[in-house]
Amino acid sequence: MSSYEKWVAFVTILTREVRRFVRIWPQTLLPPAITITLYFIIFGTLIGPRIGAMSGFTYIEFVAPGLIMMSVITNSYGNVVSSFYGAKWGKSVEELLVSPVPNYIILTGFVMGGVARGLSVGLIVTLLSLFFTRLQLEHVVITCTVVFLTSVLFSLAGFINAVFAKSFDDISIVPTFVLTPLTYLGGVFYSTSLLPSFWGTVSHLNPILYMVNAFRYGMLGISDIDTGIALLIIVGFILALWVFSMHLLRTSKGLRS
Repeated sequence: MSSYEKWVAFVTILTREVRRFVRIWPQTLLPPAITITLYFIIFGTLIGPRIGAMSGFTYIEFVAPGLIMMSVITNSYGNVVSSFYGAKWGKSVEELLVSPVPNYIILTGFVMGGVARGLSVGLIVTLLSLFFTRLQLEHVVITCTVVFLTSVLFSLAGFINAVFAKSFDDISIVPTFVLTPLTYLGGVFYSTSLLPSFWGTVSHLNPILYMVNAFRYGMLGISDIDTGIALLIIVGFILALWVFSMHLLRTSKGLRS
């Protein structure tokens, strides 16, 4: 394929993915907006004043970056896992695999679709948070880099989950039993400095902790971990998941009947 044909293939896949979640926006964009609004009401208006300041900020200011990142993570993951499994179930993936479209174009198209949804929901949540607190942006480049890389990472994770899923029930196992616990324990609602030394050490094994803190550093200028290390860890995970995803596409494991 020529470069132009590859570009057309990528844009076609991406456009299909974007139209998919925009068309069913009451299921894809509205629920996370409502959920995060409830978080802001409960933790910001009701519980926040009782907790007081955290790391020099009001509690709602402290948790706002974490809530934004949580919405980006869950929606990037959810978009790709549901879309690609649907394509696999409907056999349209088989048509892609036998076409001359390179595997990396297929993967990039689905991943960027997940990124588009994740960033769209993240923007919606950010705008909603302005009704409850004042946001600041200390490091624009770091903030944008972290949120984009995190969205890419969990889009790839969603792709892998979709490849191995055997039924629609399987695509909810990882988000329910792995992703949600790691997100809640990833420093969204608290600083690891409040934890005993043992649990503080254990929490550093959670990769989401690095993403949340790097994003919080970009917005507020505070972090429980080194931002450089966080970025290296995120990039490392992306490379590992990308290589594995390409391997799955190359071998067509679980993709051909």
